[in-house]
Amino acid sequence: MASSKKMLQIFVASPDLGLPSRSLTLSPYLTLHSLKLSLFPSQNLTQTLNCLYFSLNGKPLLDSSTLSSADVKPSSLLTLRLRFSGGGGDGGATGAESRDCYLNMYAVKKPDKVDPNETRLSRWTTCAFSSEPLAPPCVIDRIGNIFNKESLVEALIHKRLPKEFSHIRRLKDMIPVHLSPIPDAGRQEMRFQCPISGLEFNGKYGFVAIKGCGHVLSGKALKEVKTSACLVCHKEFSELDKIVINGTLEEVALLRERMEEERGRSREKMEKNVGCSLSGAKHGVGETAGSLECVGKDRSAKRFKAVDIAPVNATKEVYASIFTSSKKTEFKETYSCRSLPLGRN
Repeated sequence: MASSKKMLQIFVASPDLGLPSRSLTLSPYLTLHSLKLSLFPSQNLTQTLNCLYFSLNGKPLLDSSTLSSADVKPSSLLTLRLRFSGGGGDGGATGAESRDCYLNMYAVKKPDKVDPNETRLSRWTTCAFSSEPLAPPCVIDRIGNIFNKESLVEALIHKRLPKEFSHIRRLKDMIPVHLSPIPDAGRQEMRFQCPISGLEFNGKYGFVAIKGCGHVLSGKALKEVKTSACLVCHKEFSELDKIVINGTLEEVALLRERMEEERGRSREKMEKNVGCSLSGAKHGVGETAGSLECVGKDRSAKRFKAVDIAPVNATKEVYASIFTSSKKTEFKETYSCRSLPLGRN
């Protein structure tokens, strides 16, 4: 009876190994290492047993401790767990912290790496505004971006162009281009090429659009055949008529500077034409226009009078009365009728 009081009845379970809970009656001086040996008598390998450890209420226990020193009470539940390398289990950590860090690392989705080849191909095969596949009729702006004409015109009409395309202000800022499709390239997506060299329009090679005729040729073809005429329609063009499509930053900056210079010249020409129209020289008014211009420049000059240009057979006083009252009278005329002066009706 006395020996039975010294024994402890405890429960041992191992969810990691798939073993159900079972009851054991043990001596309080039994070490946990000896308990593992009793549970696995066929496992003689020390390394295998070292992968297992006991825990009580979530607290890992050392194999060298006894049931009494580990403060194991009667009817306590000892849990046999697997010890993973680097995951704790030796009294320092349970491994839960490292698992949380691992999950938090993937909690925020990292952006996918963009393939530069796909970016380049998309720039040369889709509309710069709508990102739809290029389909004729196509146009370019004055700095080399290529568009589907329909989508660009619609965006311009409804004022939906983004800031990066703010330099497109009217239809004259769009240059129609002729892209040469590749024969038998498939019906799903049109692909284009240089009509002279056969190089594909995909960004691997430089392409130039000729502003006068709109033909798109590879830079290699223009370099090998040195001519001032289009290789397709034989129309003459100058160096300023060549627009590099999807050029580098330096090429785009040069085209933008050229565009601003052309707009400045157009603005000066328009102001000059407006000045000529106001002076009358454009419409050939002759001496009358010249006298008006002189009056505007020199206020001390003689003022213009209607009688100076009266017809030959007309009475000057009658002709002048058409424009202003030629006789001074004490009666004031109404604002709407000269024949009914005030005081006479």
